[in-house]
Amino acid sequence: MNDAEDAITRAYRDEWARVVAGLTRRFGSLDLAEEATAEAFATAVVRWPADGVPPNPGAWLTTTANRKGIDRLRRENQRDAKHKEALMVSDNDPTEPIGVIEDDRLRLIFTCCHPALSMENRVALTLRMIGGLTMPEIARAFLVPENTMGRRITRAKAKIKAARIPYRMPSAADLPGRVSGVLAVLFLIFNEGYLTTGPGNGPVRADLTADAIRLTRLVCALMPEDGEVAGLLALMLLTESRRTARISVNGELIPLDEQDRGAWDPALIAEGHRLVRERLAAAAAGEVPGRYQILAAIAAVHTSARDIRDTDWSQVLALYDQLVNVDPSPIVALNRAIAVAEVDGPETALAIVDRLETELNGYHAFHATRADLLRRPDRNPDARAAFGKAIDLAGNTAETAHLTRRRDQLP
Repeated sequence: MNDAEDAITRAYRDEWARVVAGLTRRFGSLDLAEEATAEAFATAVVRWPADGVPPNPGAWLTTTANRKGIDRLRRENQRDAKHKEALMVSDNDPTEPIGVIEDDRLRLIFTCCHPALSMENRVALTLRMIGGLTMPEIARAFLVPENTMGRRITRAKAKIKAARIPYRMPSAADLPGRVSGVLAVLFLIFNEGYLTTGPGNGPVRADLTADAIRLTRLVCALMPEDGEVAGLLALMLLTESRRTARISVNGELIPLDEQDRGAWDPALIAEGHRLVRERLAAAAAGEVPGRYQILAAIAAVHTSARDIRDTDWSQVLALYDQLVNVDPSPIVALNRAIAVAEVDGPETALAIVDRLETELNGYHAFHATRADLLRRPDRNPDARAAFGKAIDLAGNTAETAHLTRRRDQLP
């Protein structure tokens, strides 16, 4: 990759959200802002290799995108654009106050997670605008086809426009009404980094996991009394602690039961356990734990075991029973079945998993879990078929290699 290409890649990662946000405030249209920003990047692809990378790439992109937006307004509505152009070209708008959130990226995530949109739509839209995830990655995170996710985001944009939802920086009073959406965004960004779903990426994107943890720490500082924020941070830290032990030198995913636990990060584990203990104390005092707090407690059980045989599966299952009441999703039911298999046996778990087929048939982990349960009672032909479906659906190369090895090891 040459210097210009590298600069464009960095600018896309660092400047896209900021430029779109600024143009949205100026033009009052998210669609126009995204189109103008895309045109500015397209111009950079042509100009920067020939003319050199500008001293301030972000300012160059902002200026170019602003001109592209004005050109579009002029073409689309010549009369109204005259007045808007006079206001916009001068760029004399007073600087918008930062407010309670100092970090640019986190401030934009809170801004986009507007409570007027449904939770699903605000999370999807924010991931698209700010989160650094592509449309296929967002669709896979929601287990829906890409065109379905595209329509969902389009509807969210249309609602913003029709309802004239203000694009403004949130105040301190706005944070509690938006934090659940923000946590969902950060959780999905972390998940995509921890095990990437795109076939063109490596198995792990440490930049995404690090950014998700950094932003969640900032939310913790803003809202220290929110148990779910602390729970999500604990979950991320305990999950991240195992990252270096999860991929072999051959690029194959190493499952939890085969990992070298000596390679886990003790500092992250200690911090995560401390947060979990604090949340358990709050629960003992009457606070009802939420989804992220329960998931963090499950991760704490796993990271407390020196060996897979020391895992307290009864405690894991009890925590999943709690989680089902908070989040009765098919994904939670699938993960709970893994604990059921350890406590009550694979046949009991398999009956639970088979009931989830209608909802999860397109999800590779459903077929991988089913294959693992089928091989235990030596139903090898059925297990081989299930592994085959999981391999076809898995987008991550490390996971595909692992599943292929497990299938090929069947008698």
